[in-house]
Amino acid sequence: MTQLPLLTLYTRVGCHLCEQAQEHLARLEFQVQLLDVDSRPEWRQRYGHDVPVLALEDQVLARGVLSPARLSMIKLQLLRGAAPPSTHHPSGT
Repeated sequence: MTQLPLLTLYTRVGCHLCEQAQEHLARLEFQVQLLDVDSRPEWRQRYGHDVPVLALEDQVLARGVLSPARLSMIKLQLLRGAAPPSTHHPSGT
């Protein structure tokens, strides 16, 4: 079976969506490193209003509500070896 790559979840202390995302990711057995967007100015600027943000290296996979169904689709794509489509920010950044 293909192993999932290590993903990054950008979060913020006190963010209920971040806490839910962490629970769903754990339940679906994702390998995730957690990074607090407020710990570095560049992360706060890039992701601060969109947390949680799930990324594979520099590619954003998903932002905002990370439901089990959405995460399951991402997991399937990762297991198949296909890069999931990027989630583009509405403002185009």
